[in-house]
Amino acid sequence: MSQQYPFSALLGRMKYITRWSLMHAARPESLSEHTADTAILAHTLCVIAGRITGTPVRPETVAVAALYHDAPEIMTGDLPTPVKYKNERVRAAYKALEAESVEDMLAMLPTELRDGFAPYLNGTVLTAEEQRILKAADRLSALIKCMEEAMTGNREFDAALAQQRQALKDMACPEADWFMEHLLPCYAKNLDELTRG
Repeated sequence: MSQQYPFSALLGRMKYITRWSLMHAARPESLSEHTADTAILAHTLCVIAGRITGTPVRPETVAVAALYHDAPEIMTGDLPTPVKYKNERVRAAYKALEAESVEDMLAMLPTELRDGFAPYLNGTVLTAEEQRILKAADRLSALIKCMEEAMTGNREFDAALAQQRQALKDMACPEADWFMEHLLPCYAKNLDELTRG
């Protein structure tokens, strides 16, 4: 029997990891959904960067990095934010666990393929500007999830919604600011409103 490598099958398990584990959600969100949303948002922010703000970024590279940005959570689970950021000691320990998870995942690939994935899994493929945009996309994904929950009447996400808005404002990311002014309001519209000419 030929050698088998479980890396891709492990990534496929992102659909089983539920985010927002401490919150009662009207509709649960999987890590897979969040990853896809973040990749789309990251690409969008990069196009805004290139065409509106003039920030030099690589949209395709950032979008691919977004697909892998939370991959270590396959091994660690989605640690709730209040726990993950409780103090610097916990945060450092979690970062070390994530780095170890990346190494464990890379070991699930043949040696010849590892360097094709490592820079995306550990984030080293991105410039500082690209990392900032990816972080903003990650936050926008969380903000949109909170907005969707609020639109169902679920007050469980009220504090998280305010926190995500403030965190995005504090980032001073012109691409995210442009998105929030021009694109984000459309997330509150229904299908007929979105598709009406």
